[in-house]
Amino acid sequence: MLRQRPFLVEALTAAGLIAVPFVLPYLGFTPATVNRILVWGLFGIGFDILFGFTGLLSFGQSAFFGTGGMVAAYLLTVLDYPDVFSAVFVGMIAAAVVGYLVGLIALRRTGIYFAMITVAIAEVFYFVEFNPLAAYTGGENGLPGVPTPTLHLGFTTLKFNTDKSLYIVLAVCYFVGMVVALRIVRSPVGAVLRAIRDNPLRAAAVGHNIHSYKLTSFVIAAAYAGFAGGLLGIMQGFMPPDAFTFDTSGQLVIQTAIGGTGALFGPLVGATVWLYLSDFLQTTLHLGATWKLVLGVVFVLLVCFLRHGIIGGIYDIYRLATGGSAAKAKAGDGTPAPAMTAEEERSATHAALAEAPAAMPMAARRRTGDEFVGPILEATALTKRYGGLLANSDIDFSVKRGERRGIIGPNGAGKTTFFKILTCEIEPTSGRIVFDGRDITGMSVTDVCQLGLTKSYQVNQLFARLTVRENLTISALAELRGKFRLDMFRSVPKIRGLAEQVEHTLALVDLKDRADVPVAALAYGEKRRLEVGLALASSPSLLLLDEPLAGMSPQERVEMVKLLKSISRGRTMIIIDHDMDSLFELVERVTVLQEGRVLVEGTPDEIKGNAAVQEAYLGGVVAA
Repeated sequence: MLRQRPFLVEALTAAGLIAVPFVLPYLGFTPATVNRILVWGLFGIGFDILFGFTGLLSFGQSAFFGTGGMVAAYLLTVLDYPDVFSAVFVGMIAAAVVGYLVGLIALRRTGIYFAMITVAIAEVFYFVEFNPLAAYTGGENGLPGVPTPTLHLGFTTLKFNTDKSLYIVLAVCYFVGMVVALRIVRSPVGAVLRAIRDNPLRAAAVGHNIHSYKLTSFVIAAAYAGFAGGLLGIMQGFMPPDAFTFDTSGQLVIQTAIGGTGALFGPLVGATVWLYLSDFLQTTLHLGATWKLVLGVVFVLLVCFLRHGIIGGIYDIYRLATGGSAAKAKAGDGTPAPAMTAEEERSATHAALAEAPAAMPMAARRRTGDEFVGPILEATALTKRYGGLLANSDIDFSVKRGERRGIIGPNGAGKTTFFKILTCEIEPTSGRIVFDGRDITGMSVTDVCQLGLTKSYQVNQLFARLTVRENLTISALAELRGKFRLDMFRSVPKIRGLAEQVEHTLALVDLKDRADVPVAALAYGEKRRLEVGLALASSPSLLLLDEPLAGMSPQERVEMVKLLKSISRGRTMIIIDHDMDSLFELVERVTVLQEGRVLVEGTPDEIKGNAAVQEAYLGGVVAA
């Protein structure tokens, strides 16, 4: 529906903001409370982009909220800056700059450590505001006398000096903030942020610079916080020092959890519930300090019974009312799509191959101007030590263009470590890797993917909350846009070649009929095909497959072997698997590892009859 009506959400937002001053007073909301809701809702938009869309939980947003507000208030009260709107904008820029500097520090860690760093930084800002910078911030008194905005139209001047008139300013600011946020989350940047939230490891492995995207999200959240902080000072007539407190950050997190994350409107809904109950419990029921206890109980109940917040609960009810749950159950029953006949399958495969590039994948075609003519991959004396453990030792390994190479060996032979070294997931202790004529030793997995070398994983690494199409889109975006680009106001469907590349990959892995199904609803065999598809969607010139047949039923293995044969045209592939028969059917040459060293190399027939391989890999069983 959103694709057919791209401005529906914006129109409904505008209609809601127009209706609010006429509706909410009848529900017991005062004009001052409504204005506070808008400020907190605007504050929460940026936090939802950071937490709901990127998966970064920050308890330090009060630092940016207070910074933006104090800078704007200082300009307007101490320096007598004449224009309120531009002062708020300057405060937003200051908060964004501070957010960039803080993000460089905080994003060096992930998970709980990131959250704790943001707590510490917020406390530092609170201390600095109250002590060293008290002469500028007013210390515990804040900055009083913040003027209300005026708008000069030439023939008249509009003054927004009452709660009702100030609502117009705040509503316009909220609407603009929401429109900008919607453009961001619908852009390629927004798509990558959702991928990072679901699986940062895979987002990096398909070619995205996740640190830069996380930093972008952090700066966006800081800018929204600074903008809301400036509006807080205008609304209250002074900039309060408690904007810097941990309680401010805590309220933001609670309100977002109540309303629902990943929906942008969640913080607004959460702020409405939180502030209304806060006023009701204090002014109507006269509970005094006990109101926090009651509100805490309400919060716990909401989180327990509405795990995805109020908006998530409304969405679930809507799906139930419209039969969406039945459709999801049908899609998620684990039943694969109806099997094709052998003739239909061959026709589909041939059609997909007919659409494939004639000579080489896109990643390789980008480098035809100075293409290296030697082996596509050459590793020399690769060694990896973990303390006293020698995982790989002096491995020399070379793969020709267009070759299908297999790697086998008993458990503990060092195959997975060797694969991780080749894809630059881990750095070798010593040795050198040359890919396509370029030394890639020590590069990141993101950089080598951009060069055209990528892999599928032994354990599925998918974006679980996205659909099949969206998963492949994430991978294709990295190939078409590069590892980092700030096209925050660009529409994803308008990216040239993206739809064609995604559809082509869907056809190759036989998932066209499941394109719009959530990953969680796929059968295991389909997830394995999607795992391969994620690697294919970036158009690699060298594809590494780590046990693509792992965990599959015999019939699924047969189908996967057919798929791998069909995608091998024009590509170089290296495959690890324990299914010897299937592997020997797929590859032209086999490398055998034992105890971290190359035991022998040869054709499948040579490996089958090799006594050393039988001794090492098959336990000494000799063929009759």
